Amino acid sequence: MARRRIQLVRKLKISPHLWQRRVVFWGGAVAVGCVASLFSLGSELANRIFHRLLDCSPYLPLVVTPLGLAAVVYLTMRYVPGAQGSGIPQSMAAISLQSPEQRGKLLSLRIAAGKVLLTLLSLLAGASIGREGPTVQVGASIMYAMSRFARFSRVELERGLILAGGASGVAAAFNTPLAGIVFAIEEMSRSFEERTSGTMITAVVISGVTSIFFLGNYTYFGHVSAAIPLNASWLAVAVCGCLGGILGGVFSRVVVHATTNGMPGWVGALMCRKPVLYAALCGLVLAAIGLASGSLTYGTGYAEARRIIEGAGTLPQTFGILKFLATVVSFLSGVPGGIFAPSLAIGAGFGHNLAGFVPYASSGCIVLLTMVGYFSGVVQAPITAFVIVMEMTDDHTMILPLMAASFIATAVSRRICPEPLYKTMAEGFISRMSPP
Repeated sequence: MARRRIQLVRKLKISPHLWQRRVVFWGGAVAVGCVASLFSLGSELANRIFHRLLDCSPYLPLVVTPLGLAAVVYLTMRYVPGAQGSGIPQSMAAISLQSPEQRGKLLSLRIAAGKVLLTLLSLLAGASIGREGPTVQVGASIMYAMSRFARFSRVELERGLILAGGASGVAAAFNTPLAGIVFAIEEMSRSFEERTSGTMITAVVISGVTSIFFLGNYTYFGHVSAAIPLNASWLAVAVCGCLGGILGGVFSRVVVHATTNGMPGWVGALMCRKPVLYAALCGLVLAAIGLASGSLTYGTGYAEARRIIEGAGTLPQTFGILKFLATVVSFLSGVPGGIFAPSLAIGAGFGHNLAGFVPYASSGCIVLLTMVGYFSGVVQAPITAFVIVMEMTDDHTMILPLMAASFIATAVSRRICPEPLYKTMAEGFISRMSPP
């Protein structure tokens, strides 16, 4: 009996069918990494072009942003209705949906292409969004399309979509492959109890390494040297974790309420009946916020966050709250776009405010702790949050403080918004696509 099992295992290892599936799967992972890298470069170019418009006049967004957001929402509804919003909830929902027709409404090469182009157009219009969530949906769509070239079991297919797509999105966006793997497992698998196989993890690693090949092994926010000794300075960890959890929980609560119950009054009616006009109104509000911030709240927020972390120049004390508002408005407008990068910028902004009131630690430590606290409060994925910030800053001396602040923030956020943001939105997609 034992001999038969050994022979069966050897046969499976050399099975042409098995290796065909592996090659197709790994090839898809390489394709995901390539597209994610190009998407990253395109996002940077879109940000630069928009800021060149601002150099001409800071008032141009009053025209460009409303028209741009309205055009993006119209194109999304008309041609790729499954591409709106972040992309992470769509990828999570695709696992639970049973029929290929239902999955095809959320994951396809057409949706992937539309997601990339429309997210870039949104950035060109000045929306406060990121590319991370969209890259997850793009990666999942590519892996789903690759399933045509080999026979995958349903379980293998689902794991591949989420793990490879999620990891490549995070890894390519921040050059943090470890965080990509953690995010794919912690966030994507939390609602669907899946186990990962060696093939799936290999695909995750391949997609991350491919993105590094194109983008280089850079550190997203540079090298940061910060440390918190084991003394009263740890009070800063609790303060930053609580504040980040409160603010992140408020963001999630507002977004969840608006997307599930709708906006109140005439704004809600406009959102439901005339979404294109509603998007134009959101664009006008976004432009007004941009004017109030001195044109600092447009785009991903990467440059502003890096300035705060490195202490290179000063930003107004209102940056955190204005970036918060700009991200809420951008997300609720219905344009394709994620919230990872803006959330890190918002956290850095609030940390910049808090640094002057917390004497227990250096300003650099406060900024990092509040950043990880706010980000963890929004996504409620504490391990992913502190691993991302640790890898982005190349600072391993802050592992324990970042970890503690992240778990504190998640616990506080769940008191304000009991249901995780992405999980709730994924359930919304499932309920809308499932037959009554």
